[in-house]
Amino acid sequence: MSSILSRVTADQRRDVASVVEDLISVLALGGVKLPSIEIDWEHGRLTGCYLVQLGSARTLELRRVVDLLRKGLRYERLTFDD
Repeated sequence: MSSILSRVTADQRRDVASVVEDLISVLALGGVKLPSIEIDWEHGRLTGCYLVQLGSARTLELRRVVDLLRKGLRYERLTFDD
């Protein structure tokens, strides 16, 4: 049964790995490194739903993430509200 689930969820595994890689890259461009990001492969293997654990981070890093998100939202509003 698990091999069937494995075949069915192959695209999901690739997708979650890709999005985590993108997140790490974007955060790095913004000067942020969250050292504990990981994919819960076991949960996905059992359920077909892959979860991303963002892990622990220092307050300084989280403030930077919030700052980047706010700037991105401001840019998005300026770009798409016109």
